[in-house]
Amino acid sequence: MRDTLKNLTLAAMFLALCLVLPFLTGQIPEIGSMLLPMHIPVLLCGLICGWKYGLAVGAVAPIMRSVILGMPPMFPSAITMAFELAAYGFVIGLLFKTAKWQCIKSLYRCMIVAMLAGRAVWGVVSAILLGIWGEGFTFAAFLAGAFLNAVPGIVLQLLLIPAIMLLLHKTHLVPFKNHKAVKACCN
Repeated sequence: MRDTLKNLTLAAMFLALCLVLPFLTGQIPEIGSMLLPMHIPVLLCGLICGWKYGLAVGAVAPIMRSVILGMPPMFPSAITMAFELAAYGFVIGLLFKTAKWQCIKSLYRCMIVAMLAGRAVWGVVSAILLGIWGEGFTFAAFLAGAFLNAVPGIVLQLLLIPAIMLLLHKTHLVPFKNHKAVKACCN
């Protein structure tokens, strides 16, 4: 019961961060949207609270932000982002929880797989929605939207999330499991 309450509280905090962080990065017009500010809290939620919470926060955040603030636009952006972020939270939470070792190397592996899975889900959902709507979604559009335009956000995630998780581990707030294996993996 205590863990459930803790995870619900943390998930609510991550959801709030999903709503607020785009305001901060939006002040940098050249690269603000490229920093992918909603992705960071969803990935952290999956890592810290688990896949169920990561999936839920990822699915709800873009839709809620669209309804409350009008950004991102509901169709197709918020809908495709909801699927993408839900995949991020689910994949990273599941992989990290079931990893033999929980350390920085393992974290990077889980992040990269989750990022690829989320972008693949975004591409499939975009192709379906835009195909139904009558607009095309080319492979070039997929590459641009999923990877090329997202490079600053990908770099930020790869730097920031492991740093936060390492800090949380060192302060014993969110310790990595299997401490003996952590030393073997991360030394």
